[in-house]
Amino acid sequence: MALIKKPTTGMKDILPREMEIRDYLIGIIKETYAAFGFTSIETPAVENIANLNSKQGGENEKLIFKIMKRGEKLNLETAQSEADLVDGGLRYDLTVPLVRFYSNNAASLPSPFKALQIGPVWRADRPQKGRFRQFYQCDIDILGEPGNLAEIELILATTTTLGKIGFKNFKIKINERRILKAMAAYSGFPEEEFDTVFIILDKMDKIGLDGVKEELVKEGYGEDCVAKYAELFEGIEKADNGLQYVCEKIADYLDDGVLESLSEIISSVDSTKEYDFDVVFDPTLVRGMSYYTGTIFEIEVPEFGSSVGGGGRYDKMVGKFTGNDTPACGFSIGFERIVTILLDNDFQIPGGNEKTAFLIEKGIEGDMLCDIIKEAQALRKSGTPVLVVRMNKNKKFQKEQLGKEGYKIFKDFYKNPIK
Repeated sequence: MALIKKPTTGMKDILPREMEIRDYLIGIIKETYAAFGFTSIETPAVENIANLNSKQGGENEKLIFKIMKRGEKLNLETAQSEADLVDGGLRYDLTVPLVRFYSNNAASLPSPFKALQIGPVWRADRPQKGRFRQFYQCDIDILGEPGNLAEIELILATTTTLGKIGFKNFKIKINERRILKAMAAYSGFPEEEFDTVFIILDKMDKIGLDGVKEELVKEGYGEDCVAKYAELFEGIEKADNGLQYVCEKIADYLDDGVLESLSEIISSVDSTKEYDFDVVFDPTLVRGMSYYTGTIFEIEVPEFGSSVGGGGRYDKMVGKFTGNDTPACGFSIGFERIVTILLDNDFQIPGGNEKTAFLIEKGIEGDMLCDIIKEAQALRKSGTPVLVVRMNKNKKFQKEQLGKEGYKIFKDFYKNPIK
């Protein structure tokens, strides 16, 4: 069988230029989140298949890379179902592993616990431009904090990170799952149909309100019910304070304190933010994961056509492992999307001394070579990155390639320099 030099379908090799940006990003992320009190953890790439199939991961549960049993546990002759063959899978996100980690280690962790996790995840998705089967996620989560201080800290930490990277004029869109449900109940949709209604509502940015109404009617919902639902969104659009307007309209269906809590999150972030962004109430924001129980949010950046991060509150998830619910809230930035934006904009890593390349002619050896290396060592000691390499025949092309990797200063060394 011939060897194949290309990566497995849906995977990619990362070249030095991109890797440099990724390392820089991870450094900024860790430094910023540490300043907010988040501590790094790591979980295994492989999770028990029962955890991954726990009906908490939405559509991602259809995309699991499953792992067959090994050794004596694998008996192909007697296997009658998938359960006889599979006992593990590659994680499709970082939230399910985090909740298992917390459930297993809570006695050894502070409360509340502020976790930072960066690592690869895998989804057996259809590969396309910008979408891979292996990619990095970057999550921060607060477990054990029942109040909206968790949301405020998560939003501030995330936006501070984006600001340090250089993003401006972006939006944090925010909503509440309880508002979504109350709006649907007020309009007359059956509770068992809420998820279907929300799937259609989630298309609002693509098909508009008229398109949402049309799809809801096609789905079989009554025109009076659909019209009442649409009137809520029209009223929010016209109101000076859309959040207050809708909460007052649906008050009979909404839990006490939701309006006050969401308003406090928005006002607190607005008055304490360090960088330039807006926090806006978006009643069409749904978020696809079924484990969200309260506040949900997304990041909208003008440079990218869709969300570059999101998260929310998931207070019931730990209880599925332990039997006792624990308040939890998390925010994930779209690491891969941010890398793509920076690469497309030819992002240059700021600060530090300029990278220098010493190109040495072939034939330089002995004391002369040692003198060149000593010169490089002195520059390295002062903080300047120095690459020492042999000079290629096509020196111009060599310098062009090194320039793409960020080398700005070149010094050529010849065996017999012209004086």
